[in-house]
Amino acid sequence: MQNPTPPLRVLVIDDSAVYRKIVREVLASAPGIEVVGTAANGVVGLAQIRALKPDAVTLDFEMPQLDGIGVLRRLAGDPSAPAAIMVSAFTTSGAAATTTALQEGAFDFILKPATKSLSESVSQLSRDLLPKLEACRAHRAIRRPLCRAKPAPPPPRPAPPRRAAVPGRANPLRLKPEVVCVAVSTGGPKALTQLLPRLPRTFPCPIVMVQHMPPMFTASLAADLDRRCQLEVIEGATGMQPRAGQIVIAPGGKQMRLANADGGLRIEITNDPPERNCKPAADYLFRSAAATLPGKAVGVVLTGMGDDGTEGARAIKDTGGVILAQDEASCVVYGMPKSVIDNGLADFVEPLGGMATRMISAVQRGALV
Repeated sequence: MQNPTPPLRVLVIDDSAVYRKIVREVLASAPGIEVVGTAANGVVGLAQIRALKPDAVTLDFEMPQLDGIGVLRRLAGDPSAPAAIMVSAFTTSGAAATTTALQEGAFDFILKPATKSLSESVSQLSRDLLPKLEACRAHRAIRRPLCRAKPAPPPPRPAPPRRAAVPGRANPLRLKPEVVCVAVSTGGPKALTQLLPRLPRTFPCPIVMVQHMPPMFTASLAADLDRRCQLEVIEGATGMQPRAGQIVIAPGGKQMRLANADGGLRIEITNDPPERNCKPAADYLFRSAAATLPGKAVGVVLTGMGDDGTEGARAIKDTGGVILAQDEASCVVYGMPKSVIDNGLADFVEPLGGMATRMISAVQRGALV
């Protein structure tokens, strides 16, 4: 008889006694999760992490003695460190701090409830926190064995086949790509920090991107990436004309699409409904690229939960475009790329470290590179 799956062991670190109580109530009702302790500041939290060895922590930003960013920096480089889910205020300063935390190795973040009642706060936390912890569970299952004695190596996985052009559609070699669309979610800010600075100032076409984040947070991410990249990184706005040398990030809480206007490519920001619970949604952006630039779009699907990007990748593929997907080993969460790969849509599967080179090759020479 197989042993049951052990519970995900969670430590709650927050200086608010009320919030610690709310989180405990949410987690106590969730199957497969065990709250192993709480801490009121980062110093006590670090001691609890070392003593209790939790799988995940919820981590507040502003705490006495040692704040959340300080805890992350103390844990940096520790392969046994728990996955940290930051609890952020829905403010401009909270967005900036969250961007820093994600760059420092936080797994993901949620917004601290700002509701009028305890029951509403519990409901919001259940919706937001529990899926993140389920992603932590999958992350633990992949990463934790790496910290133990090494098992026998698995047989090598065959490389995905290069896909030939589909009969009856435009030959990708004849159509030079004019836009690159990127989809990314959990693990995205850190992945983008590794990927985008590797792209040269001479990158020959615009990059448009969906990172699943709420309003204000995408603006902070764009500003942070702009400081790191050779390319200009900005948040999208209606009427903007994306150009070579530029990366446009969809604003949180809105949908972004491409359209033809006055003979050129334009950005449109809409309040259309979420797709697959995502707003912005990669499917929405990718479909617009396929319709606006058939056969001239490259889709890139990076780390993230869920399957947003799959149907959009199919639309790009069906019109003659190219799809690149991040490989499992380099993903924080192998959800979005896995869905694309499992559906047979990926022309190339690349580790994060090789994705910039593949993107450059794809836009310079077309699909079959």
